[in-house]
Amino acid sequence: MDFGLCVASQISDIEYVVEAEKLGFTDAWFGDSQMIWSDCYASLALAAEKTKVINLGTGVAIAGTRAASVHAAGIATINQIAPGRTFFGVGAGNTAMRIMGLPPLKIKEFKKFLQEVKPLLSGKESIMERSKKLIPIKHIMQKEGFVNFNDYIPLHVSGFGPKSLALAGEFGDGAIISMPPNVSYMEAYWAMIQEGINLSQKNINKDNFTITALTAITILNKDEKVDSGRVKKECGPMAMAAIHYAYEQWRNFGHSPPDVYKDIWSDYTSMLKLFPQEKIHQRIHEGHNCWVLAEEEKFLTPEILKSTCLIGTQDYLIEHLKELQSFGLDKLMILPGLDSRYEVLKRVSKDLIGNI
Repeated sequence: MDFGLCVASQISDIEYVVEAEKLGFTDAWFGDSQMIWSDCYASLALAAEKTKVINLGTGVAIAGTRAASVHAAGIATINQIAPGRTFFGVGAGNTAMRIMGLPPLKIKEFKKFLQEVKPLLSGKESIMERSKKLIPIKHIMQKEGFVNFNDYIPLHVSGFGPKSLALAGEFGDGAIISMPPNVSYMEAYWAMIQEGINLSQKNINKDNFTITALTAITILNKDEKVDSGRVKKECGPMAMAAIHYAYEQWRNFGHSPPDVYKDIWSDYTSMLKLFPQEKIHQRIHEGHNCWVLAEEEKFLTPEILKSTCLIGTQDYLIEHLKELQSFGLDKLMILPGLDSRYEVLKRVSKDLIGNI
């Protein structure tokens, strides 16, 4: 199994990716969230200059914040600096859009984006729709070192439900999923992806389609508790981001929160009611996947931490990941808390990379 890292794009610390390359990580996925992190393409350009073998790309780029042509030119520029080790991961914008008080793209809109961007990633002509006009577009200066479309740029589509995962199968070379708790989830995810593959009539199967799971991970020491201070430091931000996501689903669509949140939900929602509601979109995602706010620490129960993240002893994690790998999971994309990220890289490299 390949181990990559999801990078909270931070232009002041590109050495984090350099260190990951030294430790055997295969991929660095730079997050694209304009209201909380550095620009992903600027960060990728610096990482491309400072690394030699690690694959570099967006994890994920947001379809709703930039035109397809802008994304294609951005990642093809990185491909010029790091030829043959560049990829494009893209999603509808569950955080990047909501943090501006806007919804992510609807499935129909996301499909239009994928239809437009797919040929552009290969330097081919595509059709852009604007004001009900269909306009043929193409990067027209490809041979002067501005961009690189000669080395293939794989497309990975983020999906959390049947419709978005079907789009991954229809348009992508791979899918990005949340961490499956067991193999039955992997089987269900693949069935959703297969729906899109059938529509596309592509010759794709589990051997040539890449499935990557996003998670945070802690390898427990002997007798260490699931909610130890170290676990909360490493996995707390990811677990809290899952609560943020559930809150958005609850307040925007009336979806019931997962059962694992039932004991904290009343306190959590009451806390957010105290914030000025005209700016609530700024508060919900504060600290997103980097740290946990002091007033939110109490919501990190052992059950919530385990429901979102990979937490266990070295032996347990190796056995668990091998089982998921046998059902089609190809890569992990880990996103540790900001303060613990270097320690996590070293521990994962020592205890897991090369053992699965």
